[in-house]
Amino acid sequence: MNWAIIAVVITILCILLFFRRFEKAEVSAKEIALIATMTTFAGISRIPFAVFPSFQPTTFLVMITGYVFGAQTGFMVGAMSALVSNFFLGHGPWTLWQMLGWGICGVLAGFLAKQVQGFSRKRFAVLSALCGYLFGWIQNIWHWLAFVYPLNMKTFWATYLVSFPFDTLHVFSNIVFTMIFGEIFYAVLKRFQRKFSVEYLECTE
Repeated sequence: MNWAIIAVVITILCILLFFRRFEKAEVSAKEIALIATMTTFAGISRIPFAVFPSFQPTTFLVMITGYVFGAQTGFMVGAMSALVSNFFLGHGPWTLWQMLGWGICGVLAGFLAKQVQGFSRKRFAVLSALCGYLFGWIQNIWHWLAFVYPLNMKTFWATYLVSFPFDTLHVFSNIVFTMIFGEIFYAVLKRFQRKFSVEYLECTE
């Protein structure tokens, strides 16, 4: 049984499920434009940091978008950011897992926003740190299934142990970008959100 192929199929189905849900949702042209803009920004911003393994602003940008505009938008921006950036950095089997990983980061940020009022930099930083490790763990799954032999608990933990320094650097970068740019991006995106919102008032005679 080829576990790598099974894992890829499951990953594709998960991504398609989110895409299908987005397709059925009522999304305005302005929202689509916003998703396209943030996707491009998050994807392209990863390129200058390619020389620094795991240190990049993409996770932060995906999460702050999900935090302001909701889990569904966060997933779309996260998934598409991986797709866009890998046109420059190189596509491969890792693209699907990056799409899923960043998409989940956007979803979790959207869930966090429902639990707090305004922008909680401390809670957002904690979640971004957890997502730094979560993203790395998701990438480790496909690497272990596709490139490591034999598949057992010893090689599984070895794979995760080797990636720990890179995952920790990812965590550090998420915290840094949150502390420096978190409130600024939140304010800017909230301003755009208010412009997208239309309030209907019922007229009474």
